[in-house]
Amino acid sequence: MGEAEETEETHDAESPAAASEKTTTTTTTTTTTEDEGRRRGNETSSSSLSSSPSEEEEERSPETSLRSETESSGSEEETSSSSSEGVRELLRRLAIDGEGEKTLAAKQPRLKTRDVKGIAEYIESDECKNVVVMCGAGVSVAAGIPDFRTPGTGLYDNLAEYDLPYPQAVFEIGFFESNPEPFYLLASHLQPGKFEPTKTHKFIKLLETKKKLRRCFTQNIDSLETKAGVSEELVVAAHGNFDTARCLKGHSQDIEKVMEHVAKGEPMRCETCGEYVKPDIVFFGENLPIRFGQLARIDFNPENCDLLIVMGTSLQVQPFAGLIEYPDIDCPRLLINREKVGEVPSRRSFFEMGMSKGRGFDFSEEGKRDVLFLGDCDDGVSELCKHLGWEV
Repeated sequence: MGEAEETEETHDAESPAAASEKTTTTTTTTTTTEDEGRRRGNETSSSSLSSSPSEEEEERSPETSLRSETESSGSEEETSSSSSEGVRELLRRLAIDGEGEKTLAAKQPRLKTRDVKGIAEYIESDECKNVVVMCGAGVSVAAGIPDFRTPGTGLYDNLAEYDLPYPQAVFEIGFFESNPEPFYLLASHLQPGKFEPTKTHKFIKLLETKKKLRRCFTQNIDSLETKAGVSEELVVAAHGNFDTARCLKGHSQDIEKVMEHVAKGEPMRCETCGEYVKPDIVFFGENLPIRFGQLARIDFNPENCDLLIVMGTSLQVQPFAGLIEYPDIDCPRLLINREKVGEVPSRRSFFEMGMSKGRGFDFSEEGKRDVLFLGDCDDGVSELCKHLGWEV
């Protein structure tokens, strides 16, 4: 599928690891009623999972679950419970005292020009050895998989036939526990094997072939990155995929049998305990794979990330969206997307939210490292490859 934003956003940003330990995620709603419905669903799921711990839970970060920025981030006590160490680190990174700005100003810009051509020249240089890629649903649109939020064509605008209280419920664990049929029906149209990799997926493989790819972090559950030939160890499926499955109590399942049920749109029950079975896709209210946090804390360190390329995502789902803030303060970042996302808000917003938003994208003339390509992902990578002299 696309992202399990595909799946949007609030996070406590000390490091990717801290985000992975402290953040919860859920999907955007447009009305108060939908927000309340989602919270009730997550509370139900949280109660169920905590009362029946499974092997899967042990394999995932204990407190990291999918959450949307527009969803309530919790009580004031939760927001204020960030450790003093985290606050000190936050102030250091955001350089509230101005020292960080001085440090950044003293550094020579890595890009000769702040455009796609400048990014291409930088990729070709010896300075750029480790490229980290972040993918969202937009990278798979050209494969025929709809994204989530595009008005009129996105999945969330076309789920009326599933009789949902609100579109995002199809990916909420609380709703799935009581009514898994809508997810199975939707998954029958999105299951792997029906789609082929796009130019964007092949571009990621090219980065690996050229020995430039450090890692590809993807919100997508379609596994098209590996189908394009990207090595499995270089892909982090932040929101899971259809490769494995288990029941709600954690019993592993035969994925071939599960996919037979998915193909028919018929919910499957576990033969051991009778609970519903689902592919290992991260729903709102579920924990992210622990591998996400483990590799994020390594791959986004200054010595391991020379360039960040973000493609086809609304940057609405945390903790995934917050990763853009963790490369070094002078590390170039390229956004290829149909619209601007992830831009740095005002400092007032930062203090009001209590979140680390000081390293969002800055595409203004005063910015020094961020480059924007507005358009489809395939068009963006084609433009980049043209300057690189690469064939996609």
